[in-house]
Amino acid sequence: MVKLFSFPNPVNETSARIVAGGAVVVGTLFAVTGSGWVLAVLTYGFIARVLTGPTLSPLGRLSTQVLTPLLTPLMKSEHRMVPGPPKRFAQGVGATFGIVASALFVSGAVTEARFVIAALVGAAFLESAFAVCLGCIMFGWLMKAGVIPEEVCEECNNFSSRSLATTSSQA
Repeated sequence: MVKLFSFPNPVNETSARIVAGGAVVVGTLFAVTGSGWVLAVLTYGFIARVLTGPTLSPLGRLSTQVLTPLLTPLMKSEHRMVPGPPKRFAQGVGATFGIVASALFVSGAVTEARFVIAALVGAAFLESAFAVCLGCIMFGWLMKAGVIPEEVCEECNNFSSRSLATTSSQA
């Protein structure tokens, strides 16, 4: 049971970016259609990933077990491994957006729910297209402020400065 509710550490950044791309697609579909079923799938995916990593997430499984291995021969370099705790935190932020949007949707505030998910789509797009993880950056700031203890992720102590340096070197 403990293994079920675990999150990988480190995380393959390619897989994380593919999952973010899937969130962009599903989130955009909800923002366009306003379908409660699409919102439920999106929200479930984030909750499943924050609780179990890719284990109970169809998008996580597709990314880690099918798409990432298919892309491996096409890549010019090795997959980059990144710390897991900030990625889990980012999934938690996504789950929070999904839950808030779901509560708005159920209360009849469909337009407001669409706006919440549009913001989530923006963040997921940055991760997918540019490897800029806003949740990971927030995680680094919270560690620096002492809100998240350093023991949570020893490798992350300078995560925010490392992620910004990586992002600028990728540009």
